[in-house]
Amino acid sequence: MTDSSPDAPLPPLDAGLDPRLLEILVCPVTHGPLEYDRAAGELISRKANLAYPVRDGVPVMLPEEARELS
Repeated sequence: MTDSSPDAPLPPLDAGLDPRLLEILVCPVTHGPLEYDRAAGELISRKANLAYPVRDGVPVMLPEEARELS
């Protein structure tokens, strides 16, 4: 039997990223929305043209850790 209460944890995405994080996280540079790239394990800020790594399910939201998108 599965727990369907509102406080029940959601199943993790591929890299262990909680999907609820995408609802509250924003790019620290632009304060704009982020997209999750499961294959690359990154959070993408199209507005800033940056990709933030997700390590062990934890987004690293430091601009100096982000890579520039080409």
